[in-house]
Amino acid sequence: MQELNGIKIYDKLPEIVCPEHSCLVVWDVQNALVNWIFNKDQFLSNLKVFSEKIRGKMPIVYTLITPPSRNLTSAWHLFAQMRRFKVDDVNKLPSFMVAGSPDREIPEAVKPHRDDLVLEKPSASIFFGTNFEYMMRSRRIDTLIFTGIATEMGIESSARDAANRGFYPVVVEDCVSSMDKDAHERSLKTMAKLFIVEKSATLLENIDKK
Repeated sequence: MQELNGIKIYDKLPEIVCPEHSCLVVWDVQNALVNWIFNKDQFLSNLKVFSEKIRGKMPIVYTLITPPSRNLTSAWHLFAQMRRFKVDDVNKLPSFMVAGSPDREIPEAVKPHRDDLVLEKPSASIFFGTNFEYMMRSRRIDTLIFTGIATEMGIESSARDAANRGFYPVVVEDCVSSMDKDAHERSLKTMAKLFIVEKSATLLENIDKK
């Protein structure tokens, strides 16, 4: 660790992922997305092992996609959904992540435990429309460790927002995934230049070192 004018600068991986100031984020691991990704079984297996070994050492926050009412959705988001679902009429958009639907549930293999936080959010950034940053500042969290779906969307968007707010963004390479393998791989290459991208085994080796 280095110090500049009273600012502590973590410059080694064990310092960066020290549980005392880190939080694990499990981003949008919901049935509707899990069932579409290119490596479902491997992803769930990796995430299960990683989250179970992390649990009890640092806070774990699960996010849930919580779309606003159609009447309160922006024109851009409606247009983007039309492109995503390949429909030419906004009235043909299917229901997505409806409260109480199986699509919205977190798979049993990686379900949150009692002490984990489940955070509803309306956008592709964990900071937008939530009190997440306030909670992290209150706990004096400096490092956010990202897992989940989709790599090139919510993961990259939240990691960029985290960096802009002064957090250390860490992306767990083998615990993020996407519906688009090429986009997933491109995003990981981009993020490796900007943030910290490491495999789960490497992070677990360093999580308890000082």
